[in-house]
Amino acid sequence: MLKLSAALILLLLMVTGAAAAPATLLVLGDSLTAGLGLAPADAFPAKLEAALKAKGHDVKVINAGVSGDTAADGAARLDWALGEPVDGVIVELGANDALRGLPVAQAEQALDQILESLKAKKLPVLLAGMRAPPNLGPEYQAQFDGMYARLAQKYGVALYPFFLEGVAADPKLNQGDGMHPNPAGVDVIVTRILPSAEALLQQVRPK
Repeated sequence: MLKLSAALILLLLMVTGAAAAPATLLVLGDSLTAGLGLAPADAFPAKLEAALKAKGHDVKVINAGVSGDTAADGAARLDWALGEPVDGVIVELGANDALRGLPVAQAEQALDQILESLKAKKLPVLLAGMRAPPNLGPEYQAQFDGMYARLAQKYGVALYPFFLEGVAADPKLNQGDGMHPNPAGVDVIVTRILPSAEALLQQVRPK
């Protein structure tokens, strides 16, 4: 009888511990999420985690951003990035494709591959869009900017239309290169994307 009671108590503790484990979000991105030029605590994943915790969420946000990555680079390392179990994924890729003027079809195919893989793993996704520089012409802009909505609709995932909304082209919110957000810029990004991140968590652990 004592052995049975001990076993039941152990099982209860294991179940309680599993239920108490934080939700884990992976941020698959490039330098904008990796935190190029910033202290680790000022990078987007760290600040997003802090903001979500301040809202009462028990969450861990993993920084899987790699500076210089194109969408194809992100697709190539997806399985490695998912080396530990996660509950949801924020995908922020494509900026380097546009900066290099790479074919839109190439970026779209890579993002499609990522979303297909995440769908197969039944992982909720928040897709963060980017915008092409105007110097690439209106046709390229329309195709590039529109691919995020096309993919979000195809896979039924949530879309945050422009990751740098409210930050792009503002010298006060960017580092000296004019492209990468400074700590204040990251704060703006986090504040704006926070409702979408909370909605992603709601898919992971409905209340």
